[in-house]
Amino acid sequence: MHCPFCRAQETKVTDSRLVAEGEQVRRRRECLQCGERFTTYEIAELVMPHIVKQDGSRQPFDENKLRAGMQRALEKRPVSTEAIEAALTRIKQKLRSTGEREVGSRQLGSAVMHELTKLDQVAYVRFASVYRDFQDVSEFQQEIERLSQERESEPQNG
Repeated sequence: MHCPFCRAQETKVTDSRLVAEGEQVRRRRECLQCGERFTTYEIAELVMPHIVKQDGSRQPFDENKLRAGMQRALEKRPVSTEAIEAALTRIKQKLRSTGEREVGSRQLGSAVMHELTKLDQVAYVRFASVYRDFQDVSEFQQEIERLSQERESEPQNG
């Protein structure tokens, strides 16, 4: 690692810590030539799988497109940016954990819907209506009834 101050090539690590829920390593470094200290962050560079669309076409995974779709569903809903980012991280981890180079758009959509049910049920229904191409009000009713039944069958905390 080059020193950002004097461009010397010799630096030493004085401290390392895990940050960002263990997703990054923060390293404090000291230049052996000028003595200046600086911080670096190390993350694993993992390749996201390509997305295979319904028509068979393939696209590179686009995190911005995923974020925009979720934000559209969550528009004007009481969900923090941090919660959305955490959900995006879980979706990306789920896709990477398949170990596949390609993942179907259905699998991605299912992962998004799973996260939205935990974040906000109104956003979930909004997303599901587009994702599943609801044609009439009865499909909304069926999905809302299914959500209600799931909620009633969940064990109560307390």
